[in-house]
Amino acid sequence: MRRIVLMLLLGAFVLLAWSFGLARADPVVRRASISMPGWSAGAGPVRVALLSDIHLGNLATGPGRLRRIVDRVNALRPDLVVLAGDFIAGHERADARVAPGLAALGRLNAPLGVVAVLGNHEYWTDAPTTRRALERAGVTVLANDATRRGPVVVGGLDDMVTRHADLPATLAAMRRVGGARLLLSHSPDIAPGLPHGVPLLLAGHTHCGQVSVPLLGPPVEVSRYGARYRCGLVREGGRLTVVTAGTGTSTLPLRFGVSPDLWLLTLGP
Repeated sequence: MRRIVLMLLLGAFVLLAWSFGLARADPVVRRASISMPGWSAGAGPVRVALLSDIHLGNLATGPGRLRRIVDRVNALRPDLVVLAGDFIAGHERADARVAPGLAALGRLNAPLGVVAVLGNHEYWTDAPTTRRALERAGVTVLANDATRRGPVVVGGLDDMVTRHADLPATLAAMRRVGGARLLLSHSPDIAPGLPHGVPLLLAGHTHCGQVSVPLLGPPVEVSRYGARYRCGLVREGGRLTVVTAGTGTSTLPLRFGVSPDLWLLTLGP
């Protein structure tokens, strides 16, 4: 009996160690080429790197790992980097004390810049502190607003989970700026409410489940739509939603069956 217990304990330790190692692994780079309506005549393709859910401050992501992730992104030579929120780990105001570590994002090298929206963990902790840290790093933070980057207009929807999102204001800003429309949101749950004029939504939040049990899937779904927008490329009519697993972890610094990832998207006519 004692041998069985020891074997079970050893198995549990090995599983936890493997899951912790996966949570700290370099993110997998996933790629897609996307045709965009409204592309400016004569404009070349734009390579967009999508990252989300860095969750700086827990055991999965510290300053050193964040620097490695930045180096990995720079090696891809994106034209534009978009960050889909949840920069901070934790739920308390004090957890935002790690926000100065986001200065590493200032090393991102993209000719069209770096654009971000905030996520629920920013509003649960200290959104103004995180925003200031991002802006000091040269990141443009959008809250229901839009910015033109080359032939692309990036609309930044504020966080849905904490009820800061204003879709009509974001769409109005995108119309004023003009360009091929890309909407950036922390949560993908806005997708069913988007008009046909928004062909591309980039999001995170779900972690692609973070822990996915074989045959059963994740024990918890954070999307109100269950598995519909859990992960990857979701095509519905004329719209494409891209959901990244994120680079960090929420709550526990563990992943099982779901690798951290980021996307490199080539947008063009």
